[in-house]
Amino acid sequence: MNILEFTSLIWAGSLAAGFLGSLTGLGGGVVIVPLLTLGFGVDIRYAIGASLVSVIATSSGAASAYVKEGFTNIRIGMFLEIATTFGALFGAFLAAKIHTSLLAVIFGIVLLQSVYLTLRTRRDRAGNEGPDPLAARLKMDGSFPVPGGRQAYHVHAVPAGFGLMFGAGTLSGLLGIGSGAVKVLAMDQFMRIPFKVSTTTSNFMIGVTAVASVGVYLNRGYIDPGLSMPVMLGVLLGSLLGTRVLVKAESRLLRIIFSFVVILLAIEMIYNGLTGRL
Repeated sequence: MNILEFTSLIWAGSLAAGFLGSLTGLGGGVVIVPLLTLGFGVDIRYAIGASLVSVIATSSGAASAYVKEGFTNIRIGMFLEIATTFGALFGAFLAAKIHTSLLAVIFGIVLLQSVYLTLRTRRDRAGNEGPDPLAARLKMDGSFPVPGGRQAYHVHAVPAGFGLMFGAGTLSGLLGIGSGAVKVLAMDQFMRIPFKVSTTTSNFMIGVTAVASVGVYLNRGYIDPGLSMPVMLGVLLGSLLGTRVLVKAESRLLRIIFSFVVILLAIEMIYNGLTGRL
């Protein structure tokens, strides 16, 4: 395989990863890291570095479209970014201290846990449930477009969501996944934000989280421009295509796509980590 073929294949895989990441709010890193490590034999730390660069592109490409459509809650995103930024720096520091096989196993376990939380049935809530006092004080409640108008929603459990975002940022710096999975789950399951608002706000946030940790990887020499460029370009185009689909897609379908792909990747990463292939 020559350089052109290698680059083209990475670009095509990154295109698919960006499309999926945009639809689910995960960021393309969930697919990029396994793609590079399992499919192309790239060292996992270089794969994480390329993934973090692509996450910035995903956020830049998708977030602007979602903000324009009126889905993203900017106030929530900016508040929670405080926690994810500190977590990302902590995760990037840990990444240099952990063996690559252990990183792969942690990656797989995190993805399986994400699928479990995504598919778990949410508690039935009374329709007259009032707004959360802290969320109201911070003016986090909002609305999003639905056929025929806009639907209002209330935000809950702000402290729990803030704490989970530190964990999400740590995973971003450690695994290069953009931490979109944990962010979506925190907003969807704990803060009770509608799924489409959760995914779009996650896309808005992941770029800032990635920037915080990518500097650490760059300083340690884990950012390869020849690898990062096709990954970034593919993910960017894929994320832009994904934004056109999300606004018309059903939330249940997004959850199914999310779960199916992530389960396959998680099993493969855990197996290769335990057998020492990574």
